Amino acid sequence: MQIHQYDAVIVGAGGAGLMAALYASRGVKTAVISKLYPTRSHTGTAQGGIGAALGNLDEDSPLYHAFDTVKGGDYLADQDAALLLAEHAIEAVIELEHLGLPFDRTPEGRISQRRFGGHTSGFGEKLVRRACHAADRTGHMILQTLYQQCIKNDVTFFDEYHVVDLIRSGDGVAGVVAVNIDSGELHIFHSKAVLFATGGWGRVWEVTSNAHTLTGDGNAITFRRGIPMQDMEFFQFHPTGIYRMGILLTEGIRGEGGVLINDRGERFMERYAPHVKDLASRDVIARAIYLEVQAGRGIKGRRYVHLDVTPETVNRYLAEAGEDRRITAEYLENKLPEILELCRTYLGVDPIKEPMPIQPTAHYGMGGIPTDLDARVIMDAQRTPVPGLYAAGECGCVSVHGANRLGTNSLTDLIVFGRLAGMHLVDYCRDAEMPPLPDNPSAEVEAEIERLRTASGKLKAYEIRSELQHMMMDHVGVFRTAEGIQQAIDGVRRLKHAYRTELGIDDRGRRFNTDMLEAWELGCLLDIAEVTAVSALARHESRGAHSREDFPQRDDVNWLVHTLAYPTEDGGIRLDHSKKVDLSLAEADPRFKPKERVY
Repeated sequence: MQIHQYDAVIVGAGGAGLMAALYASRGVKTAVISKLYPTRSHTGTAQGGIGAALGNLDEDSPLYHAFDTVKGGDYLADQDAALLLAEHAIEAVIELEHLGLPFDRTPEGRISQRRFGGHTSGFGEKLVRRACHAADRTGHMILQTLYQQCIKNDVTFFDEYHVVDLIRSGDGVAGVVAVNIDSGELHIFHSKAVLFATGGWGRVWEVTSNAHTLTGDGNAITFRRGIPMQDMEFFQFHPTGIYRMGILLTEGIRGEGGVLINDRGERFMERYAPHVKDLASRDVIARAIYLEVQAGRGIKGRRYVHLDVTPETVNRYLAEAGEDRRITAEYLENKLPEILELCRTYLGVDPIKEPMPIQPTAHYGMGGIPTDLDARVIMDAQRTPVPGLYAAGECGCVSVHGANRLGTNSLTDLIVFGRLAGMHLVDYCRDAEMPPLPDNPSAEVEAEIERLRTASGKLKAYEIRSELQHMMMDHVGVFRTAEGIQQAIDGVRRLKHAYRTELGIDDRGRRFNTDMLEAWELGCLLDIAEVTAVSALARHESRGAHSREDFPQRDDVNWLVHTLAYPTEDGGIRLDHSKKVDLSLAEADPRFKPKERVY
């Protein structure tokens, strides 16, 4: 058993992990552990832009950005977090530029910005260009830039090491246990502090924009070690995924003028959001697409609609709106090269000449491991920190996204809170003593891995996973009811029992045993799915991405609270709804008070 010792261990090498590593490594001995080569991390798939109120093309301010974040989150976002995000975003984006990120430019040489859904100035008065972009490869450029900077600063990487357990020491932590995927050996990483930046868990659902690796590892690991999960009922379905495949088509398409069209040729968002139309928030558009399909207005009666960015269509609507600008095929090739290539490759559709078939796709978790504004993991409604434990990015929940994330804020979240986490890690590790390791810290997870490696049941991991994903898509998707959610809970628990008693895998080896590791990831998906469904059943209202057909109204009197889900000793889940939403901006400015969202 190899033991490595570092001051800080960062699990995950996406945007949040790399940003934290860049800052932490300047002050303390830091290691980054990733089950992927870092540049394959999912941050690289983010397309359209990173939100920051630079005001390069339109009048803008951090307060407007904070307002849009709070409103977009259906008033469940903690307002202190929303303001901090908006204020730090400007400095963080400029820092990325100085680190070498090749943003698109205005004719004057400033960072170019485009429109995105829900982005306004004047507290909702008019649309604003806030999304800073590098064509439609913004996340890819962020990932490459940060990885290069980490290499330049001699950050230590352990690539293709799969973290499978968190080592607790008293009330705090003492490191993690990881599998070397190449050899199959377990390694202990002994540390003063641990940061989880492991991304999302979209693979819980059947149609998703998430890569196969996004299985909620960090969330499941910490939950099993007694850390609560916050607001897990809120999972965003992005409205424009490629039909059946779920591959994301960026909101930037609509920012450039693309429109949503039903089978009758109608621009149907005029019915649901008459002011901003196709640039309403994501939850509003996702529900609108479902309602159009349910009404029989899906294309050719099927479960999808069209996203049309052909110059002929876009220019017609621009002219009707009285806008001076017009787009050309050359303009689209320059602004959306990745999207055009995706559609030509996977659909055989050329978006310059014909519309794209799209449907909502499971995209982003607003909930996760609860943290404070410094990315320290907290245990309860009183915000009690867990010494040495941090989380940032999608796996964490500082509650900046509330019930529905605003477009571009995922990349902003990564950079802002990854940066703050790295700074706090340095301060913590300099003052903290190295915690003692418990006796045989890998024994429990070693036994579980051996159980999986030698499992000889009749059910394969992919069969259990497929049933889970289908069930969650049907019952805990865009629209939900108590009956359906309960069916999902019962089904997940049945699958968890099958996972323990009937699972079988074919590969008995140790080196690159992806069969075993996929089975381990399935255990994470099952745990996260159960927490999500139990949390959803308890919330008797509709808010943001959580839309209950049996409770169609938002209930600010009883439900302006966060959900904390704790594991119980008997394997169950206990919920606590005593954590109040921060309304600090509303106390000073009535425009931030919860009200009906009008788009």
